[in-house]
Amino acid sequence: MSGRTGGGLFTRPHTPVGTWLKIASTEPAEVMAFAGFDFVVVDLEHAPLDLVTAYRLINTAAALGVTPIVRVPDKTPSTIQKILDAGAMGILVPHVDTVEEAAAVGRACRFPPHGGRGAGGTSRAGAWGLRATSEYLATGNDDVLCIPQLESVEAIKAAPEMLALDAVDAVFVGAADLSMSMGSTPAAPDVLDLIASAIAAAHDAGKKCGLAFGGVPDKAAQAVRDGCDFVLLSNDTTMLAEAARGLVTAFREAVS
Repeated sequence: MSGRTGGGLFTRPHTPVGTWLKIASTEPAEVMAFAGFDFVVVDLEHAPLDLVTAYRLINTAAALGVTPIVRVPDKTPSTIQKILDAGAMGILVPHVDTVEEAAAVGRACRFPPHGGRGAGGTSRAGAWGLRATSEYLATGNDDVLCIPQLESVEAIKAAPEMLALDAVDAVFVGAADLSMSMGSTPAAPDVLDLIASAIAAAHDAGKKCGLAFGGVPDKAAQAVRDGCDFVLLSNDTTMLAEAARGLVTAFREAVS
């Protein structure tokens, strides 16, 4: 069982709700904080964000009491290390299909003897060298969340073994990619059965399982009632696009 909380994310009195950040500016991170989101996921996989922008988004979110998580573009330990030293409180890793891959990702998130992450105490995570080394190392090993993303049938089947790893704190089911890999849809019964099995595996291990739902809060709420532990709703770009189109459509209808 993992006791890591990601800066208190998993100790809140309600189900944590987050959103994706894809815009290369800090203002959306501020907006999401003021809107009441518990966490944000800076998306380096599906958005044109670089490490410097990710760093600024992490800092902005953390300063406003929002847990900053980063979806890295790959499983490279050097990328994970830079993101964690930038102050991220969690790493979401796409396309983790095997227990061996999960173990490697977990090692990249932890300092020795629990992993292979290099010490960078003069980084933001170490308060620019002002934080005691023992505190910097303890935070890295005891608080930062490692979350593999399950996006294939192979990954779902390996979930119990992944979740048995001490370095893994939760899993996140990417229902869109999972269903595409099956030639199916996210709402299909066979896909829903696999998602339910991942949730059950997480709970059997005393850990968490998360899902994303676009801009459909009712479906997210039902998933929570069915056992999901944390959810992502929409993203900054889609929220802006939908609000903009809604305004234009309403105006055209009003004057027609």
